Amino acid sequence: MTAVALSRVHFPVTTLGPGRRIGVWLQGCSIGCAGCISPDTWDPALGGTTVAELTARLAAWTPQADGLTVSGGEPFDQGDALAELLAAWRRMSSGDVLVFSGYAFERLSGWLEAHPGLIDALVAGPFERHTAQTLALRGSDNQTLHLLTAAGRERFARFERPSTAA
Repeated sequence: MTAVALSRVHFPVTTLGPGRRIGVWLQGCSIGCAGCISPDTWDPALGGTTVAELTARLAAWTPQADGLTVSGGEPFDQGDALAELLAAWRRMSSGDVLVFSGYAFERLSGWLEAHPGLIDALVAGPFERHTAQTLALRGSDNQTLHLLTAAGRERFARFERPSTAA
């Protein structure tokens, strides 16, 4: 059983991607961006469970969910658990996957190449408190949205716009 540090799970989440989504916040962040909206998720020693237990919790909501959003903390600090969780999601749902990471996209390329198709859309880059916050889905405009699959392009292309646009 793969261990995972979990902060919280919510359903429905309607602001972190299209539709009614399951939101998973993983616990533990090695980045610690100044001004982070969820510094309570930084301590990796909190929230111990297993991917199997987390997947069982998600299963109850999966039939009503349009997608899964994973944030944190830093999801890629638990890369093996993240991969196992997303593979389980793919087996139980046709819903899309959006992941938020504070790491630059280039740093994640090896993980993404090793796990193709698990993530449809990825918001990458550290939160910068003093950078404008005008782009949809992003906490600061330096963060980049990557549409990694056909489903990602279909569901998330509309978020390549300022957050104030209709």
